[in-house]
Amino acid sequence: MSKIKGTQAIIKCLQEEGVEVIFGYPGGAVIELYDELCKSDIRHILVRHEQGAVHAADGYARASGKVGVALLTSGPGATNGVTAIATAYCDSIPVVVLTGQVPRALIGNDAFQEVDIVGITRPCTKHNYLVYEPEELIPTIREAFHLAASGRPGPVLIDLPKDVMASMITYPAKKPIKMQTYQPNVNPHPNQVEKACQACIKAKRPVLYVGGGVILSGANEELTAFARRLNIPVTMTLMGLGAFPGTDPLSLGMLGMHGSYAANMSVAKSDLLIAVGSRFDDRVTGRLDAFAPQAKIIHIDIDPSSISKNVGVDIPIVADCKLAMQAMNAWLDKSSDYRPEETVELHQPWVNQVKEWDAKHPLAYMDDGEVIKPQYVIETLHKYTGGNAIITTEVGQNQMWAAQFYKFNHPRRLLTSGGLGTMGYGLPAAIGAQM
Repeated sequence: MSKIKGTQAIIKCLQEEGVEVIFGYPGGAVIELYDELCKSDIRHILVRHEQGAVHAADGYARASGKVGVALLTSGPGATNGVTAIATAYCDSIPVVVLTGQVPRALIGNDAFQEVDIVGITRPCTKHNYLVYEPEELIPTIREAFHLAASGRPGPVLIDLPKDVMASMITYPAKKPIKMQTYQPNVNPHPNQVEKACQACIKAKRPVLYVGGGVILSGANEELTAFARRLNIPVTMTLMGLGAFPGTDPLSLGMLGMHGSYAANMSVAKSDLLIAVGSRFDDRVTGRLDAFAPQAKIIHIDIDPSSISKNVGVDIPIVADCKLAMQAMNAWLDKSSDYRPEETVELHQPWVNQVKEWDAKHPLAYMDDGEVIKPQYVIETLHKYTGGNAIITTEVGQNQMWAAQFYKFNHPRRLLTSGGLGTMGYGLPAAIGAQM
């Protein structure tokens, strides 16, 4: 086969991966890659700061479910993107970040615009690479997209030396990606599924505690069906809003430090807490020794390191949330132990109690009729958009008002920096969502 330039191969590989848009800012180390990008049908969005490029790629990924792509130059271009990479990492967002690097012969020599971006981003990427051999260029990019989107998603960085991109290479045929050190378990264990379902139909005060993993895995329909057929109240984390319809009678909205009274009381008084795609972070749990003191805990998560990390778990299920919820619904379909009418009746007094808490202590604000309150603005936005808008936020009180007063009925509608709390996220994320 005839050889092509590394920069041409990169663009061809990105097209094979289905990349439609790249967010970036050019510089010397990547200028030849930009030359090839201009010749392709991939759309490039020029940002004003590299942090914005990665935030926009992040917003694109959250809104679409696809992998977002950012292109940064070496040195300060790469370091400017670190905050946004950490933002994506904390919220498990699939992003591939391409950074330029000085030629291999200059690496480690304090060359102009050289920085060890692989070392810098090691704590805040799912994985990162320095492509040191031209023949590893395309396999590395393919592997990066696989890593970013599979298992627990996250950002992957690829550092590209200028001379590697300028090399002539033979474009390799695409092969199935097999990594001995990376084989996430996606299928739930049948015994654990049965234990969890048995606990759900026997509990008198169950609560579903839903996080962003449900949205990332596309499990919202399966989870909604499970909650409704078992008549179980649902509370969501900030990242989980939209995983269950916010206007559903079983929805308790958000829990935790800025959550509703009913959501927090239901967790405190529950006898079974079913955590799906959530990680028991400090904004939800508060004092760990006082969190859900009466509850047996089921935890469904694809990341085994999240299980029992903060809170001890009685029934762990390491699996993809969508496959786990499908398996639990399938168990209900087949099991003779599950009697729909009896289960609904068993849980109804608990549902009534939760509704009573919500009626007595709703999320409310003083309205003196003279000043337009931010909460009223959010409610009005919800009214006029029918709850169907994509909402991006900054971090702080505006973020909490959006979470509390906009009822998200669909996933991928709220784009917000949850884990890292990055101010400046909202505008570039909105650009990514619009794309």
